[in-house]
Amino acid sequence: MSARLPLLNERIYAPYKIEMLVEVLGEQGIPAEECLRGSGLGVDEIHNPDRLTSVRQYLGVCRNAVNLSRDPATPFKVGLRMHLSAYGMYGYALMCSETMRDFFNLGVKYHKLATPTLTIQWREDADAAVWVFPDAFITGPSRELKEFLIEQQFGQHVTHLRDVAGRETVATRACFSFPAPAHAAIYEQYLGCPCYFDQQECELYYPASLLDQRPQLAHRLTSTLLQETCDRLIGQTKTSTGTAGEIYQLLMRTPGQFPTMEEAASVLSMTPRTLRRHLEAEGTTFAQISDDVRCSLATEYLRMTKLSTDDIANLVGFGETSNFRRAFKRWTGKVPSDYR
Repeated sequence: MSARLPLLNERIYAPYKIEMLVEVLGEQGIPAEECLRGSGLGVDEIHNPDRLTSVRQYLGVCRNAVNLSRDPATPFKVGLRMHLSAYGMYGYALMCSETMRDFFNLGVKYHKLATPTLTIQWREDADAAVWVFPDAFITGPSRELKEFLIEQQFGQHVTHLRDVAGRETVATRACFSFPAPAHAAIYEQYLGCPCYFDQQECELYYPASLLDQRPQLAHRLTSTLLQETCDRLIGQTKTSTGTAGEIYQLLMRTPGQFPTMEEAASVLSMTPRTLRRHLEAEGTTFAQISDDVRCSLATEYLRMTKLSTDDIANLVGFGETSNFRRAFKRWTGKVPSDYR
């Protein structure tokens, strides 16, 4: 049985990761058509930057790689080739970060733009800056696929730190929450640091002193401009993907008429309980989406129209203007008049 093809509103990523994976597999003699089997993608499409793809399509190609490749280093080789320049605005925003601490923060903030296959976080310990990869996958992969994705992610992070802080930048250790695989010996070869298995979480450690360094391409103005672009792109992904995207689009279609969660669930042919569960799985709630939509509409009205604050409050679903002002201050840190 072939995999279910993604919905159109899931296809929001350029195929750069798929292209790189197919390239590495091709070097092993595996035909591109076999790599892409079941993904709904043709060979020519993965070289077209205008052809948008989904996380699910990428996971399908990774699953094919697990089944087709006999080289356990495949995910590391892919990760080590994934330079930040392949990530578009997200990658350039990271490269222009003012400090490495900003790099870590922005990496997490804008990770949604990077065809994400797993969750990333980071923390600052007394002596280390630590990337953390909790077991929170978008899908429930097999053990082999899970390890493949983590190995590739670690390779990508090693590459990205070198892109930003210099080739001499190395991790101090890598920890993995699964038993040592048969090919455990190659981990240190590709990651360049001691590797430990059967740990509590998957983590990649760097010296804490790294955080105050300036990236090689640090530039305040360029960083600010690129972050603004990434903010807009993040907003677009919210309105485009999954059940949350359906709710965003439903609320945006009828400004001033905000359906309740029960009414929205009915439009989507599901119960409120099912809708709540779907949104929780995507890391959001109906109330959060409603606030996001109201904030987006309010800021747009303030920037682009001469409508009064009373009129805007009514258009975004507030019966009392005072309630709107308080909500707007909570959303943006400013009152409507200051924002305008």
